[in-house]
Formats: sequence, structure tokens, C-alpha cells
Amino acid sequence: MIKPIDSIDAYHQAYADSVANPEAFWADIAANFQWKKTWDKVLDWNFEEPRVAWFQNAKLNITENCLDRHLEERGNKLALIWEPNDPKERFVRYTYRELHELVCRFSNVLKNNGVKKGDRVCIYMPMVPELTIAVLACARIGAVHSVVFAGFAAHAISDRINDSACSVVITSDGLNRGAKQIPCKSVVDEALEKCGSVQRVVVFERLGWPVNMVAGRDVWWHDEMAKASKDCPAEIMDSEDMLFILYTSGSTGKPKGVVHSCGGYMVYTAYSFANVFQAKENDIYWCTADVGWITGHSYIIYGPLLQGATTLMFEGVPTYPDPGRFWQVCDKHAVTIFYTAPTAIRSLMAAGEDHVLAYSLDKLRVLGSVGEPINEEAWNWYYIHVGKEKCPIVDTWWQTETGGIMISALANISPLKPSYAGYPLPGVQPVLLDANGVEITENGQEGYLAIKFPWPSMIRTTYGDHERCRINYFSTYKNYYFTGDGARRDEKGMYRIIGRVDDVINVSGHRFGTAEIENAINQSKAVVESAVVGYPHEIKGQGIYAFVVCRDANAHDADYLRAEIVEAVVAEIGRIAKPDKIQLVSGLPKTRSGKIMRRILRKVAEGDISNLGDISTLLDPLVVEEITAGRLS
Repeated sequence: MIKPIDSIDAYHQAYADSVANPEAFWADIAANFQWKKTWDKVLDWNFEEPRVAWFQNAKLNITENCLDRHLEERGNKLALIWEPNDPKERFVRYTYRELHELVCRFSNVLKNNGVKKGDRVCIYMPMVPELTIAVLACARIGAVHSVVFAGFAAHAISDRINDSACSVVITSDGLNRGAKQIPCKSVVDEALEKCGSVQRVVVFERLGWPVNMVAGRDVWWHDEMAKASKDCPAEIMDSEDMLFILYTSGSTGKPKGVVHSCGGYMVYTAYSFANVFQAKENDIYWCTADVGWITGHSYIIYGPLLQGATTLMFEGVPTYPDPGRFWQVCDKHAVTIFYTAPTAIRSLMAAGEDHVLAYSLDKLRVLGSVGEPINEEAWNWYYIHVGKEKCPIVDTWWQTETGGIMISALANISPLKPSYAGYPLPGVQPVLLDANGVEITENGQEGYLAIKFPWPSMIRTTYGDHERCRINYFSTYKNYYFTGDGARRDEKGMYRIIGRVDDVINVSGHRFGTAEIENAINQSKAVVESAVVGYPHEIKGQGIYAFVVCRDANAHDADYLRAEIVEAVVAEIGRIAKPDKIQLVSGLPKTRSGKIMRRILRKVAEGDISNLGDISTLLDPLVVEEITAGRLS
């Protein structure tokens, strides 16, 4: 078990040690785990190919570290709490011993259905315990899991299955999400019409819906579990063997299969979880993400279980059956650590304080934010109304490609500064680069955020296309991993993420991050959230186009609202950053994970509305029609 850093002085010492001798630093951290064979060499790397290998020739199985090693001391401790979509439905709890047995049984189900070490398995499931069980069962037998968010359309599933040649799909008859029920199995059936590699489909019964079961291909989860043994020795894996593939959107439209490996990912996710959240033995930890995204992989399943924590998994959404649902769950399960997205926080802000004030939230001691920079207004609301001004907020910056949290406060250890992620974790060496790729060494500057030294959980390749990995992440600046983000480093060395580089707007030679302008707009009490993009401007080079969601646009004069928004930006940044166009909208185009699709907004702002691409996978495609119809010329 990893012992967390316990003071700011200890952080600075650990950071200095990690930079002075990275291999010794990570070898000490890795010694906290069970290995079948230790490494011959800690690290081999270069960023030109790129090639990164941690703990070379070490042998392990990550599930033995998530489950088996806890059985003697924590066998009867709660490992997983599941809270259903409907608060009237009974929740489920599994101890480490119970979860271990279920994982072993389903591991045997996979083997009984032809899955072997190295095979790829697609998982398209609701947020139910069986999703966690399926992920860990794949890892136990050495199969590579590829979790696809259960909400993607059939063509998105088939693209991912075909790219990695999955032989098995695990799904359910359907799922609950708020007031909606979605037929997962029929979506999978449609996807498989274009997939030739799939030999078996395992179907979990969640809703009791009748589904089409293809003879010789489809089997029921419960039937297979009933005849599976509870004994399944863990497959011995090499540290650099693939653990999972997770697809992320690519600029070309073709999804990128980000590959993470067994050993390094294990070491870093456990280390980052232990230190960022300062998790204690009796904590009830809740990350509200979906396992379909990297946050769910690293901080619902692997990170917490590696540290022997109790992790809570939620099937529903924050506003169902009312906007107090998150807080009701916190009180119900005595949650102590709560980790969610700024999108969720802003939507709950818009619903008003009554929904949060109705609950005590007296057990909370750490709050977290993930997914995008959290604006100052949302930070303050979260801190005051949810944390009661006593819970630190860890505003975490990281990516699918980084595998784990890279820059963040450490709860109750590091200083907090709203809208700043904070300091890099030990072992992470970020730099700011200018446009020529030269390091900016002074504080109080901004530039392009890159990493100059490998960390254990970093991307190894993009599945089946290593050149794409090199071009996307290692070719922009030689000998650096380029994050694609711009950042500011304050006088004390704290980092603030100011937006994707392609979301940086150059107005008359002045660079503004979209997050920076959005943060200023969101200071207005009338604003729920906003998204800012650049568009061609014949005088300034680029103008600023703001799409703004207001609390009650119909109750206010539109011109007054726009004037108030301009005033907020001018007060926060300066007149040069004031938006040229402000379109009031009822919503923003978002993926089902809550990410704002600025690519679409840029095309609207530029007037290129005939070429918006596929919008069917958005959370609400209709909002795009409203935005294009109301476009300001």
C-alpha cells in the first residue's frame, strides 16, 4: 500500500527526489506492489520513436494487486458500493472477498467462451457492478478490454470493434439513464452487422427486456456465471503487456485507440489516487464519471481498488429524479471524497441552492473536479455550498493519454487557488514552451504545456498505428510529449490550464485561452455556462464569438444581458478580450461525457454550417439546430 505524502515539505522533497533520480523514485513506489518477478531495468525511453518501457521484464497481474492481496486484511471490507438510477431501487454492496469471487467466476466465463490472453474484448454496458467485474475479469486472464461508453451509436461501436478486432462483446439488454431507458443489445446487434471479428456476445440482464439472442453467438451472463468455477488463477503478464485500449476522438474523425500497459499504469494510478485524494482506510470515495471514459478506468476501478479503498459507482445522472440526487447519495452512503465534473457542478448551480442545502453533507472532507478547467464562480459555489468552506477542492488536470492525474493540489496538503490546477505530482516534469519550442523558465508566464520526461502511466501507442501516436503527441516539439494545451504558471509555480491550443484565440496579436474568457463571462450571475471560439475578423485577425447559456433568458432583456456579459469580461481581462458576438442559447453541443464540442461552434461562428459533420452522438443534437438557426452574422 502506498503511504500518501503528509505535508507540503514532504511534497517538495518527493518532487525534488523524483526529478533528481526518477528511476530510483519510481522503483521505491513500485516496491509497494506484488510482482511475480521484479524488473531488470526501471526505464528505457526516447520520445522520438516514441518508445517508453517501465519496469522492464517485470511480471505481475494487476487484479492480484486490486483484489487478492487485500483478502487477508480487508476481505470483509466494502470494495464496491453500487447506487442505482432509481433511488427506490435497492443499492448493492460487495466486499473485497465477494468482488474477488465474482471476478474469478466471470474470468472463467470469458475463458469458457474462447477468450485468450491478448484477445480484445469490447464492453458496452451500463454503470452496473458487472461492468467493473467485466473489466477486472479481462485483466485477470490477460485479455485487453476496450470499454465503449454505453450511449454511442452503432457505427461508433463498430468502428472501435473493427479497429481492434474484438472477438467478444459484453453488453446488457438495456440501461437506465435518468428518465430514459436505452436498448443496448439492439444497438450492439446493429453494430455487429459491420463486424466480422466478433464470435461471442455475453448479455447481462438489467431491464428484463426481451432481446434477440443469436444462436451460437449470444449467451446470457447469468447462465454462464451459474456454471463457472470461482477459482481462476491470474494470468502472468509482462509489465509492458497491453492492459486496455480506450478510444478518444481524433481530429481526422477516426477514433484513436490509446493503449495503456499493465505495470506502469498500475503504479501511477495507485500513487496519484493515494496522494491527490489523501485517501484513508475508512473513506467512502465517489467518482461520478462513467467507466466509458478514462476517469472511470483510473479513479472508479483501478486506482481505488489498488489502494484497498471503498469505491462508489452510480448508475444515474445528477438531476434525476431532481437536482438534489448527488447530495442525497452523499448523505445516504456517508461519502467522504467526492469527485465530479465542472459541467455537473454548473448544471446544479443553475438549479439553485435549495437542492444542496436540503442535505447535510457532513461527512464530506475532500472535493474534486475533473474533465476541464473549473471556472472561478463554479469553484466558489462548490467550495461554499457543497464543501461548507471546509473541504479542499482538488482541481485535477490530466488526459486519456496520461493515464492518471498529472497536475493537482494534494488534499489538505497543497495551497488552493481557484481556476488553478496547482503543482505537478512528483514524477511529472511539465514545461512551458514558446512557439519555437524553447522552454520558458520564468514564472508568471504562459505558453504551450509539454512534458519533458516519461511517467509510468503514459500512452504507449495508438492501437495499430504507432505513427499516429508519434505525430499526434511527439512530433510538434522534439523530445517532448505535447499535451495540446496552453497553460499559465504563476509567480509561485502553480499551473492554470487556459485551453486547448486550437482553442486559443489570437486577437490583434494577443493570445487568449477560451477557458480564460469563459471564466470571465461566467462571473455574471445571469450566466449558467458559456463556450467561446474564434472566427475570422478582417481587422483583428480573429474575433471572439461567445455562446452563452443564461439562467432565464426569457426573463431578461437580451441587450441588457449582453452588456452585462461584456462588462464582466472587461472587468476580468480587459477591453481587448470583450466578445464581438454574443449568442444567447438554451444549451451547448456536448458529448455524452459532458465535453463541449467547440469544433461545431467554430464552424457556426465561421458560417460553415453546411459542414458540421456527424452530430448524432451528441447528448442533444437538436441544440445544434437551434444554434445554427440563431447564428449572428
